[in-house]
Amino acid sequence: MDDVWIRPLEPYDTDEAADVWWAARHAEGAQLPPAIHSIQEVRTWFAEVLLPDAQTWVALDDGRIVAVLTLDGDDLDQLYVVPDAAGQGVGSMLVDLAKDLRPGGLALWTFQSNLRAQVFYARHGFVEVRRTDGAANEEKVPDVRMVWGAHPER
Repeated sequence: MDDVWIRPLEPYDTDEAADVWWAARHAEGAQLPPAIHSIQEVRTWFAEVLLPDAQTWVALDDGRIVAVLTLDGDDLDQLYVVPDAAGQGVGSMLVDLAKDLRPGGLALWTFQSNLRAQVFYARHGFVEVRRTDGAANEEKVPDVRMVWGAHPER
């Protein structure tokens, strides 16, 4: 992934970016609960919520979107990489971008079942600050709050 290009999400990207999200959520061996929304609902969410908020970036390799990052204030809200690009550094590039954009600190939620994500974020300096039973997330699945830098929840 030598020639990865990162740029803001554009209107013509929303379906492809949603497909990246979907593929990562449903990949073989994914440590994530299945999505509770249909692919069409996810595409609508990208087009009508994430795009207008102007806080979503895509990583492209040879013109193909291979990863998506969304920031919501100081929350790293979404980070998904297509399965065939996982482990090649593009997720790290997007975490570095998030840190550059939010030098005061970041926070995120990940599912307790997603041990790979917890290890990945810990390698990037995030620390666990609490666990919940998942009652507050859409999936109702136990999750973990992690923070980086001088985030107020640290």
